[in-house]
Amino acid sequence: MRDIMNEDDYFMNLTDRERAIFEGGISMGALFHQFVGTPVSIDTISSLEKAIEESILLQPAIVDVNVKLDKQLIEKSSGVMGYTSLTGEMLLIKLTTKINDKSVTTCISYDEDLQYPIMYIED
Repeated sequence: MRDIMNEDDYFMNLTDRERAIFEGGISMGALFHQFVGTPVSIDTISSLEKAIEESILLQPAIVDVNVKLDKQLIEKSSGVMGYTSLTGEMLLIKLTTKINDKSVTTCISYDEDLQYPIMYIED
């Protein structure tokens, strides 16, 4: 039995770019499934954006995160109690992962044609 696991034991079959894409995809999936359904109001948008950014920055290889929530959609969706639940339609997120000298930008945005919050590699 080995005492210490080296990350190369798990990722030696990937290029640095592939690993950066992998880390971005894992982080996007975690973010989406962790935060969709969170109660949000027009007054809590900025604190939720910041909480999402700070939590995702803790994950491996993440060097930058930018979260924007659709204020108009949140306001429109808010009921008589003054809040709504966060949905995939409300997300506009970009995060950058870096492995050695390879950086990748991964995004989530709502695609009107697909009627779906799509995750994709921007760069």
